[in-house]
Amino acid sequence: MSRQQSVAIVTGGANGIGWATAQRLAEEGYRVAIADLQAEAARQRAHELGTGHAGIAVDVAAEAQVMALVETVVAQFGRLDVLVNNAGIGDQSHPTIHQSVDAFDRLLGIHLRGTFVACREAGKVMLAQRSGAIVNLCSIAGLAGIPARNAYGAAKAGIAAMTRSMACEWARDGIRVNGVAPGYVATELVNTLARNGQMSVKAIERRTPMGRLARPDEIAHAICFLASDAASYITGTVLSVDGGWHAYGAADADGPPS
Repeated sequence: MSRQQSVAIVTGGANGIGWATAQRLAEEGYRVAIADLQAEAARQRAHELGTGHAGIAVDVAAEAQVMALVETVVAQFGRLDVLVNNAGIGDQSHPTIHQSVDAFDRLLGIHLRGTFVACREAGKVMLAQRSGAIVNLCSIAGLAGIPARNAYGAAKAGIAAMTRSMACEWARDGIRVNGVAPGYVATELVNTLARNGQMSVKAIERRTPMGRLARPDEIAHAICFLASDAASYITGTVLSVDGGWHAYGAADADGPPS
């Protein structure tokens, strides 16, 4: 099967890291299905990619919608080679004692259960093909302790564990499963949090050894590498793409020396 005929699904593909990933995959010759909660945005993004792509409305927290997504893509394109589980939301920005169970459950439903169902349904197709690559979006929040980010950190840690489990289960069936753990990325969500005073970009930049936030396309490059034949012997790995944030362990409040 030639690269021109390869098919990818990117959830949360209308904006940020998902959109950067969809663009990159399209440039590499994939037919891309952009799956997003915002139906019109998904269709518009698919139109921007050109002919041979699709925009599909889906709520990844709804099992039936995720099942229908995979069925639709396979019916339209005939196969599925890559799944990128990127869809997600930010968590409640309150101290633990003020956090609600409803908000906690909602976040886990979108991130953790949504990733599980998408992997399960894509896995059915890929097992039949005996080929495929899945890349799940993890986070530094799932690798380190970040105060008050309970649901988000738990969900991302769960995704990392699930990534390793599925990778080992499917390795001899031709399916690779990996994760990417971004640090802080210059997306609209981060910009909104900064504007609302919920996040200090300058503090993050001081704390990050490389001294800046990531660009969405830098995360997309890592995702597309893990999805590609160049990573043919890599599975069960969570790749940190964080400018050295997780590696940095000094106590200097001003960050690493320049």
